[in-house]
Amino acid sequence: MDWSTQLYILGEVTLAIVLSGLIGLERELAGKPAGFRTQMLVAGSAALLVGLGEVLLERFSTGGAGSLIRADPIRIVEAVITGVSFLGAGTIFRRGGEQVEGLTTAATLLLSGALGICVALRQLLLAVGVTLLTLILLHSLQRVEVWLTARGQRTERP
Repeated sequence: MDWSTQLYILGEVTLAIVLSGLIGLERELAGKPAGFRTQMLVAGSAALLVGLGEVLLERFSTGGAGSLIRADPIRIVEAVITGVSFLGAGTIFRRGGEQVEGLTTAATLLLSGALGICVALRQLLLAVGVTLLTLILLHSLQRVEVWLTARGQRTERP
């Protein structure tokens, strides 16, 4: 692998880390598990794995063995999703009876992985747009939830 390819992949990983860091910062400020560093590492790992997948395909498709090797890039995406889902499952827990916590954090981990994949596939406008949309969604819906909870408490009183 030449230096320019390595530097390009490093740039993709960096961008994925920065974008998911914004989401992680929101989670951190909200006092949720899997905050700043975790989100950044998930997206960076995803971008790195997809970038290396392209390098692997290039390396093993040249020469005599090239006709024998068949690549399915979706397998790398599946591996990233599986790993991220495992991490996300660890953030979900039940408190007392019916109350479940950590689902949003698990979802943001999955989204960070997807952002990393998106950046590695050079879908930069899409990655930035999804990051902004996610931040808007997390921030504004939290306010809606607070409002609904307060409203529900007022209607339950006799």
